[in-house]
Amino acid sequence: MTDFKDTATHRQSSGGKRVLLAAPRGYCAGVDRAVIAVEKALEHYGAPVYVRKQIVHNKHVVASLETRGAVFVDEVDQVPEGSILVFSAHGVSPAVVAAAEARNLNTIDATCPLVTKVHREVQRFARDDYDILLIGHEGHEEVEGTAGEAPEIVQLVDKDDSIERVKVRDPKKLIWLSQTTLSVDETMQTVVKLREKFPTLQNPPSDDICYATQNRQVAIKKVGAQSDLVIVVGSSNSSNTVRLVEVALEAGAKASYRVDFASEIQNAWFEGVETVGVSSGASVPEELVNDVLDLLATKGFGDVRTVQTAEEDVQFSLPKELRKDLKAAGEVVDNKVKR
Repeated sequence: MTDFKDTATHRQSSGGKRVLLAAPRGYCAGVDRAVIAVEKALEHYGAPVYVRKQIVHNKHVVASLETRGAVFVDEVDQVPEGSILVFSAHGVSPAVVAAAEARNLNTIDATCPLVTKVHREVQRFARDDYDILLIGHEGHEEVEGTAGEAPEIVQLVDKDDSIERVKVRDPKKLIWLSQTTLSVDETMQTVVKLREKFPTLQNPPSDDICYATQNRQVAIKKVGAQSDLVIVVGSSNSSNTVRLVEVALEAGAKASYRVDFASEIQNAWFEGVETVGVSSGASVPEELVNDVLDLLATKGFGDVRTVQTAEEDVQFSLPKELRKDLKAAGEVVDNKVKR
């Protein structure tokens, strides 16, 4: 695959079918860390290893870990006392941590460090007696965990009508935070609307939108602007994946679809299509993208060109609980996650 930066110029001078492959795409450092944590736990402790909720929002990843002995549960009380329990990358509330302690569970916290950062911001502003407006999607596991840090002073802002219901104690002590996997543009549009009602609304000390979410959206904007069809690989419960489909359309793609697997791609999508854009959500292993590229090649789209908009070299350490046990057993050579 060739590195391809100036796709607009090339499209004018090239006929024939082609694929524009967005980069960055797929696994982010937080997802990689969480998946490896479950894999290492299975290797070290043996099956079963319990995981609260899906470790990451991807069907293929969850099914693969299940075949190796991971058991996914909805709530802590489904886990036998004294068992190993991994908290997913999306994070949990203090109430969940307390419930796990009450059942004497050996927990491994695979929460993405960027989500943990937002939790700490909630704790900090709660101590300072702020009202916190959390921009995010109702029911999303990350939002539930973050809001659970201080439920008495956190209000969720999901859709525009929720802005109307917001009531605060002191407009001068009001700050917004956000779910890490949202669209940057969409979040700031919500902030603008909130500030119309609360002019003194303060910004968080740092950008909560994670680097991976932002990078994937920037890449798909460039790809979408030059594509007749965009295919995004990822699961329907992955917020960042669903948003990539929307961003591609907003950028100018004539059509955009989400698929979990290449087998879900439909022949009808290709009528009149010369350029196909491809990307994947932050919870998607590269093998699923490769399956899509293989299928596209059978349809004449074998000319694959990478549209690179950023380089990612972020790595996170394994969860401290797991790292301690692996180190004691001589299984960790440094603090970074390694397969």
